Amino acid sequence: MTTRWLFGDQLGPHFADDHDGPLVMIESRAVFARRRFHRAKAHLVLSAMRHRAAELGDRVELHRADTYAEVVGGIPQLEVVHPTSYAALGLVRRLGAEVLAPRGFATSREDFTRWAQGRGGRRLLMEDFYREARRRHGVLMDGENPAGGRWNFDHDNRTPPPKGASTLGVVPPWWPQEDDIDEEVRADLDRWERDGDVSFIGRDGPRRFAATRDEALAALDHFVEYRLAEFGEHEDAVLEGDPWMAHSLLSVPLNLGLLDPLEVVARAEAAHLAGDVPIASAEGFVRQVIGWRDYVWHLYWHQGEGYRRRNELSATQRLPKWFADLDADATDARCLSHTLDQVSEHGWVHHIPRLMVLGSYAMQRGWAPTQVTDWFHRAFVDGYDWVMVPNVVGMSQHADGGVMATKPYTSGGAYINTMSDHCGSCRFNPRVRVGEDACPFTAGYWWFLSRNRERLAGNQRMSRAVQGLDRLSDLDALVAQEEDRGNRAP
Repeated sequence: MTTRWLFGDQLGPHFADDHDGPLVMIESRAVFARRRFHRAKAHLVLSAMRHRAAELGDRVELHRADTYAEVVGGIPQLEVVHPTSYAALGLVRRLGAEVLAPRGFATSREDFTRWAQGRGGRRLLMEDFYREARRRHGVLMDGENPAGGRWNFDHDNRTPPPKGASTLGVVPPWWPQEDDIDEEVRADLDRWERDGDVSFIGRDGPRRFAATRDEALAALDHFVEYRLAEFGEHEDAVLEGDPWMAHSLLSVPLNLGLLDPLEVVARAEAAHLAGDVPIASAEGFVRQVIGWRDYVWHLYWHQGEGYRRRNELSATQRLPKWFADLDADATDARCLSHTLDQVSEHGWVHHIPRLMVLGSYAMQRGWAPTQVTDWFHRAFVDGYDWVMVPNVVGMSQHADGGVMATKPYTSGGAYINTMSDHCGSCRFNPRVRVGEDACPFTAGYWWFLSRNRERLAGNQRMSRAVQGLDRLSDLDALVAQEEDRGNRAP
């Protein structure tokens, strides 16, 4: 009889309910011993696996072992749903497991391949992929046309935070209640740390994210009923007093395999059709789930294993310890300090702090994209190899030379000042680029352009910014200032 091996990100019913034979799950302490993960991430993954094992009861054997091979090496007939990383795929193949088709994504590998081959050499644009996915699954469609008359309402979803507000005033997210399994996990992690077996970054607790199917469904229902309507307009805004804004937090249970993306978008679409959610909010959320998320998954496999090593901007500086350790007190730059503190506390911030604070600063400083990618993978509760390689190498660090994004996503302090409330309490001035008050993002932006002038001069979307270097009378002083700063915390 064939045994199915379930990985720690394959925990929903769609990974096991079609299998009548035995199941096996493996909890490996060695995974956490090799690299310093966020403590909340370790807690979440172990809690989710142990909860799933408790639900499955006698159907599953949960093993706690140093290596996967010592458990599954002796199983004669073994199958596994396609894993989510090249490393895991190589492992299961070496162990002789039959690899089933991937699950947990809206677009199949075959459909993506057909779409990519049909491009005729044109760029694999996410927007085009997203529209094709909408058509294929009939999501937010009015016959052959997009609901609301437009495919994309992104322009309506970039409103800065309300002036003078400390929060959006949205109903808070649904939070799970920890139980005996969480208590057991926390005790185990404490013991492993005391024994010197593992070391973590960040803080742990209380658990903020769904670790079971029932919790994931409760989080989905609550988001759609109370928060989705407010999601769109301020999707890119940041408020220090409101870390969650109107975001769903559903990337975590989705990436654990507890939810299927098509059931998620079906709930959002139903709420829109019922008149409870405006089209801009529903479309923006659907775009994240079956557009961006699926696109990242397929690009990870389509670009090949070597994609992670792309470094078209020749960025080689080491990730500094203060950043790697989430030391919020190391920097006076309010946006950096606050964002690092939020990552330390929750293992999560939404996409704008990730891209335009953490990622932008890393690219401006010229940090090695392999190190930045590894850090994002370890520091975020929803971070997996397939998630972070395209998002960081391609989108955040522009290390792929434009395969994923047509321009580097970086800016001076003006963008952060517009889209957040960070700058009002910061000792740096977003309008100043040289001197004691110089904003490290404003100075870093021009330093980045100066270092990469020749590489970016031919980029149509960056040519005007590059030409702006010639208008800076203080460019030499700025470059000297930033070279002297190097990797020191601002």
